[in-house]
Order: sequence, then C-alpha cells, then structure tokens
Amino acid sequence: MESEKLWVMGMLPSGLPDIIADEEDLVRFLTQSSHFNIFQEPPIKPSAFLPSPKDLETSICRHGIDPAERLWQCGVAAANGRKLYGAALFKAKSAKIAALQVGPDEPPDRHAVIKGWPVMDYDADLQKAKRKEKAILLASQSSFIPMFK
Repeated sequence: MESEKLWVMGMLPSGLPDIIADEEDLVRFLTQSSHFNIFQEPPIKPSAFLPSPKDLETSICRHGIDPAERLWQCGVAAANGRKLYGAALFKAKSAKIAALQVGPDEPPDRHAVIKGWPVMDYDADLQKAKRKEKAILLASQSSFIPMFK
C-alpha cells in the first residue's frame, strides 16, 4: 500500500538513492560453480547474468567490494542457504550499455534487479540468442570476487 511507504521521496528505506547511478558498483552473487571459471578471461560466464524465467529479472546487490564483511553478509542472505562461491562486480552503466535497465527492488536492503531482457514469444531461439548477447556483455565487464569462509 502506497501510504505505508515512510521513506523520503528519492531515498529508499536502506538510505540509498532510488536512482542507480552509472558509476555505482553492483554485484551478482554466484551460487553455482558453473557461472564462473577463474582460469578463463573473463572469469564470469554469461549464464551468471541470465534472468530468472519466473520474473525475467536478474537479482543483484548495490554494493562494491568494500567493506568485504558487509558484502559477505549480503551474499549469504542472497544465497538463501545455497553455497556462495563469489560475486561478479560490475558498474551499473554496463547494463545500460547492454540496453537493459537497473532499478532498486527493496526489501531486502540494497537489493536491485536487472530487467528489460528481450521477450520474443514468436521465436524462442532468437530470444535466447539476444539474451545471451546481453549477458556476454555484462560478463565481459565484470570482475570476479572470490568469497570463501
């Protein structure tokens, strides 16, 4: 219900602005070992960024590498009981270059999503290719952050 939102317009409950700046650091937490390979360049595989088939969004977190402990806590929460291997760190402008949108999606605090993935019901193969093309661009602009505890 709109009347229940108590935050100041332009600010989210987490205290972050409701607009994600191009230079803002974002992370995609990696809960599958098939989403990265530290022996290849780039280490992040495009499959790490593909959207959920349920809502056609890719869940991300608004967070850079520091502080590492806070990043770990966000990652554990995002993993929701799954093993946490690491994170793909990238700038918000990478999604915009791929013609995707990045927007806040709180709660939980700092949660955001990548949306705007191509939908082509008439041609599943073309849809898959277009999504992979965008995911390749995101992966190529990402750095791998290992998260071991």
